[in-house]
Amino acid sequence: MRNTTVLISGAGIAGPALAYWLSRYGFDVTVVEKAPAPRPGGQAIDFKGATHLTVLERMGILGDIRARRTGTADMWFVDAEGRELAVMSGDFTGGDLEIRRGDLAEVLYDHTAEGCEYVFGDHITALTETADGVHVEFAEASARTFDLVFGADGIHSTVRSLVFGPERNYVNYHGWYYCIAGDNRVDPYAPPEREIAYAHNTPGRLAVEGGPKSPHMYMFATPELDFPRDDIAAQKRIVIDKFAGMGWKVPDMLAELAGLDTFYLDSISHVRMKNFTAGRVALLGDAAYGNTLAGFGTGLAVVGAYVLAGELAAANGDQAVAFARYEEIVKRYMRKIDGSNPGPFLAPKTARGIRLRNWFLGSRAFALMAMYGDRAANDIDLKNYAESMSPR
Repeated sequence: MRNTTVLISGAGIAGPALAYWLSRYGFDVTVVEKAPAPRPGGQAIDFKGATHLTVLERMGILGDIRARRTGTADMWFVDAEGRELAVMSGDFTGGDLEIRRGDLAEVLYDHTAEGCEYVFGDHITALTETADGVHVEFAEASARTFDLVFGADGIHSTVRSLVFGPERNYVNYHGWYYCIAGDNRVDPYAPPEREIAYAHNTPGRLAVEGGPKSPHMYMFATPELDFPRDDIAAQKRIVIDKFAGMGWKVPDMLAELAGLDTFYLDSISHVRMKNFTAGRVALLGDAAYGNTLAGFGTGLAVVGAYVLAGELAAANGDQAVAFARYEEIVKRYMRKIDGSNPGPFLAPKTARGIRLRNWFLGSRAFALMAMYGDRAANDIDLKNYAESMSPR
């Protein structure tokens, strides 16, 4: 086996999923994460179709995810007085299996912590590739050299910027921002129940009051913003300013923002790269092919990690061979599920757009789309890597 020491940047979803498979195949895995611990909270995420469920089953975590699955959440769009205008069924938005992002991260960490080295509270500051490996410098720890480095550090990937160039070359902004706010750390093993989330629109704005187990959400149209990513107070002020004057329950929701433990603000963007491998470095998940809120990101990250690790093991650690196959397979998959921009649908910029959206939600066309969904688009044939080789 060549190239046995690997570093993964990012302990969200893609990073631990890759760590699971690489550790299983005999690689020496280190995961570095800027946060001080696995991140809790976050919105519900879903898996769709046979491919997603098969990969989770092969990982041995499908049962754990089912045990922590959320209940279905219908979204009721209401007017300023709280009267129902339209309903978006949770059967459409929830896929085949839905779980809170923080709960999934915890499951993945629990399945990898024993076999991998996790370094929390640190991050990569420099990468230098040599003939024998990648020299990595960190903000806190001493420099180390690894055979391979993987960037699973999200849509604002540091690894991508260091190796492939500025973020602006790859991250395409689509005109909306979204915010997840609220502490939804409830008993993950509580029986799933059907919930109702109430949503209110004004042109270019959406405010969602989640159910008992769900955080609040905001979405708004705006020219691209420039704000400090580590200043949560400044980000909360942005949301408060953007939703000032909005009626319904929004004033009370905004008044709660300052005291909320969980808060996340980011753009609705797509990451598009001609290649997401270079030399001894590869990207995966949102760092390589992010689709914000399009319904495909988490599943694609887990599938991408499965393929990347499997091809690397099948190539006996030869990254040149493995990376080429990884790109070929994932790009073919991406062509089937190229994500859309949810902003125009959830937060239309005009009153007419809001009325049309509400009409569509009650139409036969939407009923058919909800019935058949996009599950088939997520189904592709994948090798059973573990079956074709003996774990090392």
